[in-house]
Amino acid sequence: MIRPARSTVLVGIGFMLLSVILFSLSGAVGKWLVAAYPMGEALLIRSLTALVLLAPFLWRAGLSAFTTAPRPRLQVLRATISAIEIVCFFWSVGYLPLADVITFYLAVPIYVTALAPFVLHEHVGWRRWAAVLIGFAGVLLALKPSAAALTTPALVALTGSLLYAVSLIITRVLRNTANVVLVSSQVAATAVFGLIATPFGWVTPPLGDFALMVLFGVLAMGGLPCLNMALRRAPASVVVPYQYTTIVWGVVLGYLIFGDQPRAHVIAGAAVIIAAGLFIFFREQKVGLPSGSPPPIRAANGGEG
Repeated sequence: MIRPARSTVLVGIGFMLLSVILFSLSGAVGKWLVAAYPMGEALLIRSLTALVLLAPFLWRAGLSAFTTAPRPRLQVLRATISAIEIVCFFWSVGYLPLADVITFYLAVPIYVTALAPFVLHEHVGWRRWAAVLIGFAGVLLALKPSAAALTTPALVALTGSLLYAVSLIITRVLRNTANVVLVSSQVAATAVFGLIATPFGWVTPPLGDFALMVLFGVLAMGGLPCLNMALRRAPASVVVPYQYTTIVWGVVLGYLIFGDQPRAHVIAGAAVIIAAGLFIFFREQKVGLPSGSPPPIRAANGGEG
């Protein structure tokens, strides 16, 4: 096996860090927008912007890429679940600190690992099952379940992270589908939600805020090529762990933009989740199984995007 040059690996790490920044900024912009405008309106303009950016790739792929896509019902189910997950993410960040919601999503690789034996019939050994249980303990620590802390927004964020894990499982089942079909179908499903929701609440934005909504879509789609470039230039085992720096940006942006104070139990829970997730990732690399970490279509799959 030929190892990539050190300079190439450093470039890959740089692209990964840039993708994390873009996705984090997208989440922060989305949090501000859904606090000031109806969520359907913000997601509609975001999705239309993303579709414009995807247009050249859609033109190149042609209609046949969609008509010949395998298991069309499962494709529709995946796009629907992804749209609901995105709604859960941005609804919850309207009420919770950005870092809290990101912490719930850090556990997605753990959920995927837990679901894989039952859905994909993949073998998961006792070490990774132990890591899954530890990761769940981290989620509970961050969630801090009590009559006062177990709020509806927290449960919605948790539901969104679980739906994201399900969408990743389905993506793995549909792994032979063209990437442009996977991404554009999710974006289109979110646009449909925006079209349905917008008539129930529309606030005409001034030009500056409209530009911010367009930026919302640009940031989400801009992180995707950076993520793909990172995985092309360096081994996944090197660059994927840098995705966990998302929590750092969640804390920093939440504090600087929204005045969110980092809460000790959330940071502690994030640390436990990250440790368990890293163990699972490197264990899967060692035994040669497909990684449970988010695949390089997070911009469309993940709530941050």
